[in-house]
Amino acid sequence: MRKYASSWLLSFCTVALLVSVLIPRAAAQGDGVVRGQILDVTGKPWADMGMQIVSDQGVKQDTKTDKSGNYSFRNLKPGVYSVFVILPAPNKPFESKVQVQSGEAKVDVNFKDVIAKQGSAATEQIKKQEEEKAKFEGMKQHFTAGAALLEQERKAKEEVGKAPADQRDAAKAKVTDLSNQAVAEFTAAQKAASEKDANQHILWAKLAEAYDLAGRNDDAINAYQQAIAAKPDVPGYYNNLGNVQARSGKVDDARASYTKSAELDPPNAATAWRNFGISLYNAGRLKEAVEPLKKASELDPKNPQVWYLLGAALVGSMETKKTGDKLEFIILPGTVEAYQKAVELDPNGGPNSYGAQAKLGLEALQQIQPGIDTKVNVRKKKN
Repeated sequence: MRKYASSWLLSFCTVALLVSVLIPRAAAQGDGVVRGQILDVTGKPWADMGMQIVSDQGVKQDTKTDKSGNYSFRNLKPGVYSVFVILPAPNKPFESKVQVQSGEAKVDVNFKDVIAKQGSAATEQIKKQEEEKAKFEGMKQHFTAGAALLEQERKAKEEVGKAPADQRDAAKAKVTDLSNQAVAEFTAAQKAASEKDANQHILWAKLAEAYDLAGRNDDAINAYQQAIAAKPDVPGYYNNLGNVQARSGKVDDARASYTKSAELDPPNAATAWRNFGISLYNAGRLKEAVEPLKKASELDPKNPQVWYLLGAALVGSMETKKTGDKLEFIILPGTVEAYQKAVELDPNGGPNSYGAQAKLGLEALQQIQPGIDTKVNVRKKKN
């Protein structure tokens, strides 16, 4: 989330408060002190504010106000100094002038008084900005709570696949419950934020995640579309939207989403097409998975996962014909080569590696159609 940028001082940040404090001359050199207190627009101590003092010779010192808004600069030589309050961006530093000879000079700044001198228009602007700040804090609290619940939901989703059959329904119910809580928090954050808040697209994206994890595909699709409408240049939003659309069987819509993701982020275009293929593969739409997996293999030819999945998708797309009493399998072009490529790129993986699974795939092809050349040219790694 982006930090709240105070802008309530823009109406007066260009006005310099010139404060001249004259201290009687003393013989000692370099023992001058400038201290003071900074109060905010409500008249309360302004803690942790950046302060800077600059001599007429350009020598600088930096410090910050303490929890009571107090600050001090020590060991100052005689001269005229500029004391700056480093206001939140995009405001310019607020400047005060002070003459130092020896001893102590005070420079206090009460921004409530400064604002009051600017008239009712400035006061109204301050009031409006304070209201916006309060809204932001409320939105931030709901967002933080929603993000924590979303993380719990994600972990609960992982546990569903590990749960024994007799506990799976309870595990799914937990995901649903956490999803509902996360949705409620993100919705409250949206209501607390203004319609033009720059963070609206993030809130929509988080809502989409909460829906997606719970399997609420239509709600997730709508939320991702809203995130894209608010921030149309984020490739990840199109990628995630495509994931849900593919699982929902909306293949043409998913293709359009992944294509847009790839266009916005060319270096990661292979990831977009791979995700498209994986989503279709996991949904059992193997024939439709072939096209995006081929694109992914062209863009990322050294990824064994892509080659294995392409081979598996081609196997799943095989057709059969009956010759007499014999059933023959029609192995599609590129099937054997895809498996061979996966083995070549991942020759020494464990039993669950893509190379090992591809080897099993080649053995299966040998069984259903003897005579197929399934040899793999695997180079031995150098020691």
